[in-house]
Amino acid sequence: MLSGLQGAASGAHLHPLAEHWRQILNRRTPEERRTLSHVKRFMERLAGDGKFRTALAENLDAPRALTERYGIEVDPLEMLPLWCGDYLKFRFKPESASWPLAMLWDEYMREISHHRDLLRDQGEMSMIDHRFHAWRERQIRRCNDELGELAPSITHPIIAFELSEGCTVGCWFCGLSADRFKGYFEYSEEHAELWRGVVGVASEMFGSAARTGFCYWATDPIDNPDYDRFLLDYHQITGALPQTTTAAPLKDEALTRRVLELFKRFGGVTNRFSVLSTKHLNQIHAAFSPEDLIGVELILQGKAAPTAKAFVGRARARKEKFKVASKDDATALPEGYPTTIACVSGFLVNMRQGRLQLVTPVPGSERWPLGYRIVGQRFFRTPDEFREGLQSIIDEHMLESPPPNLPIRFRGGLQYEAGYRYFHLRSRNIEYRVLDDVVPISVGDLIACGNCTASELIMRVTTDGASALAVADMLDQLYAAGVIEEDLDEVSLGTTSTV
Repeated sequence: MLSGLQGAASGAHLHPLAEHWRQILNRRTPEERRTLSHVKRFMERLAGDGKFRTALAENLDAPRALTERYGIEVDPLEMLPLWCGDYLKFRFKPESASWPLAMLWDEYMREISHHRDLLRDQGEMSMIDHRFHAWRERQIRRCNDELGELAPSITHPIIAFELSEGCTVGCWFCGLSADRFKGYFEYSEEHAELWRGVVGVASEMFGSAARTGFCYWATDPIDNPDYDRFLLDYHQITGALPQTTTAAPLKDEALTRRVLELFKRFGGVTNRFSVLSTKHLNQIHAAFSPEDLIGVELILQGKAAPTAKAFVGRARARKEKFKVASKDDATALPEGYPTTIACVSGFLVNMRQGRLQLVTPVPGSERWPLGYRIVGQRFFRTPDEFREGLQSIIDEHMLESPPPNLPIRFRGGLQYEAGYRYFHLRSRNIEYRVLDDVVPISVGDLIACGNCTASELIMRVTTDGASALAVADMLDQLYAAGVIEEDLDEVSLGTTSTV
């Protein structure tokens, strides 16, 4: 299956993002890369293994023997600001130069963080599809407000594909409440033709932004034994290799290694393994060397790990079961707690079902318990139907102005405060101060009341064409800022009973 790659020069034909990732490693010597992989393994043990942390605390003066037992070939004394309480105060400061491995690691992580920002920029479409671009930018601004500290980690890819239906892993905390596994999309001749056609349509319509795509959602990619063949097609069509996140890297180790080999040749986005327990961490570390996993982030989900489970999906349902047993609000969350694991502001495609949805991240709620809003949906059987579905959703939902005949109101969670010829909008994370002086009547008050459509509002406050244009422009600016409510369900539209 990888025969088509034989003879390909390492690093050849890489798109700019992949080349940037390659340079993060290539500008370092082989010895520095090897050292980084072992520092990374030390940090994984530190975060995910309680026994390792205890043993480290008991051997503060001579920790090298401990790390050697774990196959970690770096000296913890050369990176004290990364792990030792008395030295944490020196991290990210000039004094940390005394610990060269800490400096090496933190510089590497800063570059990885910058690379993540470039991933978000890869989805920019102002010159490709201005409506999609405006819609995505609006969702990014909204998420920056609603998701707070979580927002910078969300890159808002424009498309994601599911190559299976359901998931075999069954994590209790699954933020997407993945269904039980029902089968996978086989790489048959017919399916391969449909797949290449669908990816080709996405690449044609969305250009370089299609390179942000990936091939999992409420699925585990390793559940599809043909997964790497789909990845290779995606790379050949778009020029980018999709990122892989799996909670089952050992289920089909040969497949996982083929995926890692593809990443080594073409990858530009760090892969991720979800680690479900310390036992799972032990097994992964036994199967893969530190050097094997230099391009893989281990997301430590076990009980001994510090990773907070997002309050969404199964974790949300699990916690709400206990709400009635407590006088307090058992679902109350501490500041900065993650409320979604969704990342796509764009299209979610299930190849087995032939289903196409427009989605965007939102905080998990009773209305959207999986942490993403489904804006529109279509079904397809052919690449042409896929194209028609994309276009019809864009036409219907990706508007650059507030819909003229729907209620216009401020987004839920924003507190409105009127002033003299201005108003404030406040949330937990952001405050807006908006001039409200384009017409004698307060536009802000009318939006806050939420009792009229955009066209009715303009008619009520304007007396001539110039003022109508000024108010329309003000509404467009508020809409683009993401402060106008777009999630208008049937209840809020008054088309169904609330009882």
